[in-house]
Parts: sequence; structure tokens; C-alpha cells
Amino acid sequence: MREARKKRKKWLWITLSVIGLFVLATGGYAFYLYKSATDTVASIHEDLNRDKSDKRPEDVVFKDKDPISILLMGVDEREGDRGRSDSLILMTVNPNTNSTQMVSIPRDTRTEIVGKGIDDKINHAYAFGGTEMAVATVENFLDVPVDYFVKINMESFKDTVDAVGGVEVNNTLNFSYGGYDFKEGTITLDGEKALAYTRMRYEDPRGDFGRQDRQRQVIEGVMKKGANISSITKFGDMFGVVRDNVKTNLTFDEMWEIQANYKSASSNLEQFQVKGTGDKINGIYYYIVPEEERLALSNQLKEHLEITTETASVAK
Repeated sequence: MREARKKRKKWLWITLSVIGLFVLATGGYAFYLYKSATDTVASIHEDLNRDKSDKRPEDVVFKDKDPISILLMGVDEREGDRGRSDSLILMTVNPNTNSTQMVSIPRDTRTEIVGKGIDDKINHAYAFGGTEMAVATVENFLDVPVDYFVKINMESFKDTVDAVGGVEVNNTLNFSYGGYDFKEGTITLDGEKALAYTRMRYEDPRGDFGRQDRQRQVIEGVMKKGANISSITKFGDMFGVVRDNVKTNLTFDEMWEIQANYKSASSNLEQFQVKGTGDKINGIYYYIVPEEERLALSNQLKEHLEITTETASVAK
């Protein structure tokens, strides 16, 4: 049950604000949607106790099209249990180069847990200190700012799929899981089937990478169906799912600014995986990332965010 679904998708930040997408996708229900969207975003807002990242010398200015970063977190929260961030994806968006980069960080990655003073699996940061510790740990690991975060309770996944009336995906692997048979080719999934489809890992020759690809397919299917929804009832269902299962430090105005000024960046999406190897330390499995790989990835992200060595030093 700890397996989480990943949200890898061009414009994944709008997965949560399906809100903003919905507002742009329809005209007839404009006032209803605008009011519902603003109320929903207000209800899901969660502040970080800071004005901006310590790794950024100046505030982001949307109208100047400053490149931004957004941490996407899939958390497995249940009543009475904060859970862990089983999915971590850092997305950097550069409207000046019309490009978006998405870096998937394996949940077992061994790194320093900022504020805890220990080296542990990166997904434990959320369990120890919530959103703030998770954000600080990712910033420290990659040495880049995290400007915004979007956190989704992955237990809501099936509700999201059902809210848009199910999705179609192109399955490339014949397998059975969770009591369902998934044949190769185009298949239709309701919420329960989508949950099973995205959880299977061990029968896939690609392991976790194959699972991540299936997660991406379902998220893209949700977004495609969501953009074409014309029923007020369906919009109401989606707003309800978002209200109950999403948190972000983005305000509605910021979402709107991003939609207005960063659209072009979705035209060129690159996806990366942190490179490393699995190993056991004191009997516990970790994903070990060599320092040279970590530094290379950090420099790549800094370049995409247009952060130079000089500006990074000023921020520190």
C-alpha cells in the first residue's frame, strides 16, 4: 500500500490546479468556475515559513519570465499518520528557452535530512518534518531553490480518475495485478483499475521506471479528459477532489500568472532520472547517488534556472 503514483506530465503543476486548466477550457460556466476555482485554491493553500528560498538571491518576477522550480510530492497520508513522500519530482520551467525539465528523485535516495542531522532515505524527510523538511532536504540535495511545491495525497488517485469519467491508456505490457488483467494495447481504466495499473512494479522488467511510465500515462489521461469536461457536475467533482487531497503554496494569482507567462515552456519537455545504484547499509536498502552525478545534475538544473555561481553565492 506504500506504492505511490507519480505525477510526471508536461504542465504537471496544473494537475493540482486542474482548476486553472478548467477555467481556461470552458466559457459558458465562467463565473461559476472562477468562483469555485478561487475558493478551492484558497482552501488548499499551505505556506512555507519563509518569503523565498535561501538559494535564490531575489524574488521570482513572473512578468520578467524568471525561470521557476516546483517540487511535486505524492504523499501517502492516512488519518493519524503524516505518511511519506513516496513520489518526488522537481520541475524547472524556463519560458525564455521554451523548455521544462522534470527530475524524478527515487524515494530511497540516501542524503542528508535537513533539520534532522542524519543521512537517511529522502522520502523520510516528509515523515520527520512535513513539507518544510522535505523541501529543505531536496534543496540541499540538488543545491537549487525550490520556489513552489504541490503536494497530492495519492489515496485520492482513484477518485480523480473517476471524477473525469475514466481514462484511456496504451498499455505496453501484458500483466495481472490487484485482481485485474491488463492486456497490451489501448485499455480503459476506472479509478480502481488505474490504481492497480500504476502500482505494479515487480513484474515489470523495467521495475520502478516502468511503473513511473504507467503513472505518467494515467496522469496525462486525466489531464486530457479534464480539459474536455463540459459538465458542471464533473467540474464540481474535480474541485472536490482537489480540495480534499491537494496542498500548495501557490496562490490563485500566481497560478494565473504562470498560466499566462509560462505557457510556451510546455512545448519542450525533458525528463530525467537521478542516476545511482542500489545498495544496503546496515541491512537497509538505499539508492546511492555518486557525488559526481549529483553535481552534474545540480549544474544542469542551475543552468536551466539561469542561476550562475555568482548568484548562488549571493543567495547563500
